[in-house]
Amino acid sequence: MTLYSKLLDREKDQNPIKVGVIGAGQMGRGMIAQISTIPGMIVAGISDINLDTANKAADEYRKTDTYGNEVHTSTDFKDIIHDENVEVVVEATGVTEVGAKVAMETLLAKKHLVLINVEIDITIGSLMKQMYDAAGLIYTGSDGDEPAAVVELYEFAKTMGMEVLVAGKGKNNKLKVTANPDTAKEEAESKNMNPHMLAAFQDGTKTMAEMNLLSNAIGFVPDIIGMHGVSADLDTTLEKLTTKENGGVLNNFGAVEYVDGLAPGVFVIVKGQNEGVSEELNYLMKKGDRDHHILYRPYHLASLETPLTIAKAILEHDHAIVPMGVPVSDTVAVTKKAIKAGEPVDGIGGYCVRGVIAKHEEVLDKGFIPIGLVTGRTIAKRDIPEGTFLTEDDVELDTTTTVYRLRKMQDEMIG
Repeated sequence: MTLYSKLLDREKDQNPIKVGVIGAGQMGRGMIAQISTIPGMIVAGISDINLDTANKAADEYRKTDTYGNEVHTSTDFKDIIHDENVEVVVEATGVTEVGAKVAMETLLAKKHLVLINVEIDITIGSLMKQMYDAAGLIYTGSDGDEPAAVVELYEFAKTMGMEVLVAGKGKNNKLKVTANPDTAKEEAESKNMNPHMLAAFQDGTKTMAEMNLLSNAIGFVPDIIGMHGVSADLDTTLEKLTTKENGGVLNNFGAVEYVDGLAPGVFVIVKGQNEGVSEELNYLMKKGDRDHHILYRPYHLASLETPLTIAKAILEHDHAIVPMGVPVSDTVAVTKKAIKAGEPVDGIGGYCVRGVIAKHEEVLDKGFIPIGLVTGRTIAKRDIPEGTFLTEDDVELDTTTTVYRLRKMQDEMIG
């Protein structure tokens, strides 16, 4: 039975999946609107730090909702998580400290968790996955986010026995490594976005985090710190994302990458596993005789696809994307301006640091700080030049935060 058929059954039985949403910003608001017309699913609760924002999202939901159910709104996410009418929670804040608290509270409430929060997943996802597994609950990233969309292509190819060489995404914004909320403000307002969110897209943090999540899910690694980030179209992507001995940029296959020129799509580069498959690929792809081919999905629908993950969690006890175990990669903090001793250091999408992907083993060896831990009251211990990969010699992290304590637990328990 298909997922759609199962949703129709829930609709017929008047037993819709009851969703609680934490965060009614751009992503959460879009998902809430999408759920209003999906059979067998309703929004039962919405939490946002701004009650007007939560109420506005609920009002928009009601315009096309056919159930006519009450929607509980609150500024306290605990109210929504522990509401008896909520059976699955979606975390859509994008804030690591909030995400950590929501993850733990949802676990205590014995409910499934769907994340539209890549940032928290790459920081404590390995620990959360084990804890939710132990409780018999689903912990998962979201369909529609680029990492999960890549995993779909990856598993599609692997299920057919193909060799996958590279997996990645197109870069949606031109890279501006010094972007901050001030430089992003005008464009953000024109797109009804939070300037911090847009700054995190522009300075590359979001791309690094997304490919970090993908890396942790399939075991591929960044070929170099920060990846190569070539500019290419579909054909030249194949030419550039091959090994150096074949005229490309890669030291090794098994890499995660991003490409300027393929946005808003995702891709995997595959190789036929034997002569017969290679011949058939050459015939079917209509690109001539090639050693490698690119499988490309030219879109991802972000939070509009999240209801698919919600349905998988409830109806099939399944996930969209999860860490495979010990972290494979991390996204670490690199200064995007010079910082003076004693100054506060803000985190993702702010003025001080951007995220850069690196192999987990290298992060441990060099003591780099995952960017998700730069939150709360983080203070510079000394003058720090622009472009510095932060370590605890450079900054004093806020050890009172939930995300810090959970990351330390993950490091001790999982590695």
